Amino acid sequence: MVLSVENVTKSFAGADGATPVLRGVDLQMQAGETLALTGESGSGKSTLLHLVGGLDVVDSGVIRVNGQDITEMDDTARAALRRSEVGVVFQQFNLIPSLTVAANIAFQARLSGRHDPTQVAALAKALGLTPHLEKYPEAISGGQQQRVAIARTLAARPRLVLADEPTGNLDEATAAEVLDQMLALVTETGAALMVVTHSQAVADRMSRHVHLSQGRLA
Repeated sequence: MVLSVENVTKSFAGADGATPVLRGVDLQMQAGETLALTGESGSGKSTLLHLVGGLDVVDSGVIRVNGQDITEMDDTARAALRRSEVGVVFQQFNLIPSLTVAANIAFQARLSGRHDPTQVAALAKALGLTPHLEKYPEAISGGQQQRVAIARTLAARPRLVLADEPTGNLDEATAAEVLDQMLALVTETGAALMVVTHSQAVADRMSRHVHLSQGRLA
């Protein structure tokens, strides 16, 4: 079991008091599984992804990643978990502009102590980035930048990959190509993949599909 979410709740404070977003969410994922998380805007999809990634904390409930209870961790421990066990691909690429494509890809792997130049080269080749390795992010297209972000995440060999609308900024053809490559690489590494998406086409490519509505999964 790579991921176990048990009865997780989360509310956010507003002018009229606390607004419940997640109302007792339960979810499990095995190694190698791919899952689409869908729901209306504001349904809490990104909130759940951020909780699973240790970017925010639950109000109640338990989240375990690779057997580790992240709800008992402090900020430092959760950051260490993201370096070693959890990779996050955001809709905004969050590349480091002062680093080349090659250095951006290697960045997360270096932090986790898993940098392997051979693997970086293989990821770059699989994602069509080899001709751009010495360029800086501003010199490549949005689709290529998203490929760099995906390669950076996978280079650290995480057990769990979380992707928040990873193809949301891409045109249809580029989105399909990037998704193909992402699924192939996740399958190769044996990681579990959770994708937050509004796209039915993306959801259809995952091995499982869950829908978030009124704070609960269906």
